[in-house]
Amino acid sequence: MRRPLVMGNWKMHGSRASVRQLLTEIVRGVGASPAEVVVCPAYVHLQQAFALCADSAVGVGAQDCSHMAAGAFTGEISAEMLQDIGCRWVILGHSERRQYHGESDDLVAAKLAAALQAGLLPVVCVGETQEEREAGEAEYVVTRQLRGALAGQAALKQVVIAYEPVWAIGTGLTATPGEAQGMHVFIREQLAEIAGADPAAMRVLYGGSVRAANAAELFGQPDIDGGLVGGASLDADEFRNIVAAAGARQ
Repeated sequence: MRRPLVMGNWKMHGSRASVRQLLTEIVRGVGASPAEVVVCPAYVHLQQAFALCADSAVGVGAQDCSHMAAGAFTGEISAEMLQDIGCRWVILGHSERRQYHGESDDLVAAKLAAALQAGLLPVVCVGETQEEREAGEAEYVVTRQLRGALAGQAALKQVVIAYEPVWAIGTGLTATPGEAQGMHVFIREQLAEIAGADPAAMRVLYGGSVRAANAAELFGQPDIDGGLVGGASLDADEFRNIVAAAGARQ
C-alpha cells in the first residue's frame, strides 16, 4: 500500500521566531504518524528547520531548485546544494512558479532531471486554471504537464505527483472528493503511458485549499495519497489534524 504523504508548502512566509514556534508545535503534535510528513520552508529557514526536525518524524524539503548544476546564475539554488545541506525533498512546477516566473514544461523537466540526478525526492505539480477547466481542457493540460515533465526521465518511481487545480489554490475553493478522485484516476492512466513510471506505486497528492475540515473526505478516496498543503500548514493544529486524517487512511 502507498504510504500517505502530507507536505506543507510554506511559500514566502515565516521568520526565525515563527518557524521555531510552528515547527516545535508540529513536531510535538505529529509524533509518530502513519503518514509521512514533510515541511517546505523558504530557503533561508532550511537549516533552522533541519535542526528543529532532527530526530523527529518530520522531513524537510525545498520549494524549488535550479535546472543548472552550478555557474553564473545569480539567485539560483542547485539541487546539489540542497542535497549537500541535507535536504531530501523538493517541490517542482508549482503553479505559482509557472504563473509568476513563466516556467514552461521544458524547464520543469530540466529541474526534475537535476533533482533526480542529485538524489532528491521530487514532487511535481500539475493542474489546470479555471479558464482551462471551463473550456473543457483540464485533462489536456494535466496530460501535457505530466508528459512534458516526466517523459524520458530516469528513476520515476520515486517521483510524487501533486494535482493542484489552480482555481483552488488559496481561494477557499476545493474540488469535490469525486472530482479530485476522478482526476487522480486519470493521472494514473496517463502515468501508465510514460516509460519508467509505475502508476500503482507512485503517490499522487491533492492540493488546493486542503483543510482539516475536508481532509478526511479527500484522503478517503482510493487514489488520493495525501496532500500538498498551503495556508493550512502554517497553523500547527490545522496541519496536525490534516496529518491525522491522512494517517487514518492506512
